[in-house]
Amino acid sequence: MKIEIIAIGDELTSGRIINTTSSFAARNLFEAGYEIYAMNTIGDTPALIGEALKQALNRADAVLVTGGLGSTDDDLTNEAVSKALNRPTLPNLEILSTIRCHLDEITSTPVSRLEKLAWLPSGATALNPGSRMAGYQLIHDDKPIFFLPGIPSQMQQLLVEEVLPKLSTWHKEHRLATYQRVFRIFNLPETEVNRRIATLDLNPDVQIGYYPVYPEVHLSLTVRDKKTNNARRLFKSSCKAIDTVLGDAIYGCDRESMEQVVGRLLGDKGLRLAVAESCTGGLIAAKITEMPGSSVYFLGGVVAYDNSLKSHFLGVSAHLLTSCGAVSREVAEAMAVGVRKQSSADIGLAVTGIAGPGGGSEEKPLGTVYIAIATAEENWVSKFHFPGDRQQVREITAQSGLDLVRKYLLQGLNPGKED
Repeated sequence: MKIEIIAIGDELTSGRIINTTSSFAARNLFEAGYEIYAMNTIGDTPALIGEALKQALNRADAVLVTGGLGSTDDDLTNEAVSKALNRPTLPNLEILSTIRCHLDEITSTPVSRLEKLAWLPSGATALNPGSRMAGYQLIHDDKPIFFLPGIPSQMQQLLVEEVLPKLSTWHKEHRLATYQRVFRIFNLPETEVNRRIATLDLNPDVQIGYYPVYPEVHLSLTVRDKKTNNARRLFKSSCKAIDTVLGDAIYGCDRESMEQVVGRLLGDKGLRLAVAESCTGGLIAAKITEMPGSSVYFLGGVVAYDNSLKSHFLGVSAHLLTSCGAVSREVAEAMAVGVRKQSSADIGLAVTGIAGPGGGSEEKPLGTVYIAIATAEENWVSKFHFPGDRQQVREITAQSGLDLVRKYLLQGLNPGKED
């Protein structure tokens, strides 16, 4: 079953607001077994809305429209639909009653622009009239059209609770069994990922996609087949093959983040982490604490930008700072040891480097970063030269630090000790 998605709003076509509703709809519809034929974004122009809707009905089996259902003058979707499909607008008495009851609660004059929400194209059925969310369904030329609000939270709720259940009863035989996994890869270039996957000679029914999401590479594997058992077996065998050739460069799958994976490993092993940050300015700590329950395994961190704080809070000697410089393997190691000692953590993680745009030298160019890990048994330091601007260097440094902790926890081995 082919579905076309149309997002409406001048705020979208001007770039003022990012179109998140279409991506949410596409992902959920695809995972439910439907084919996304096209995705269009158009402004609040009735003629364009009508033209886009008629074109979608000619080439798709169902249409999903978001936006333009509100009570303001620029909400013109209903007007455009009425004209394009020759369906005069009529008041939906249930919605109108709900609006007027609400107005009676807040004003003595039960007449409002909100009543515009109750006037729908003839034949429209409200999706959830009691919810105070605009949204309705039309059946036109034996094809379902769903109109949802442009407010992301409302659109998402109606899609999951109303649209998907209704679609599931519409031409069941047109749904495909869908098996999909997104492999999240770090510290392996996209070209190398591609080269390794090419050696597998995967079945033609296996669809592979590559998506750079700095500083990671996301690889999607999709198998769609009406023969569910065949698709499932093919999906499982393909996933195993990819795991084999990419190894621990795969840190997680689907919506897992690096900090989520590291947090789970720390929790499973009953270990606690503390961090000392210089060039990342607290970014590592921020990532870790985005995860609910991180207080179980994360003790805290020190942002020691100035050398005086490295000495005072982390115990880095003035001699090291003077002789080796703040950006050095010696200082990185001392920072990791210091934060572990001061916090009584099981693992101390430290980063120091030159994020730019100034501060580089011939000996230590921009992007030079040292990452150190300290444990009760040993300490080690890894040296990196990261390309990119200040924001990119900070981001990849934070990710690399967490990745080294991940590899240590997985292997119990030294994951990259500098020679």
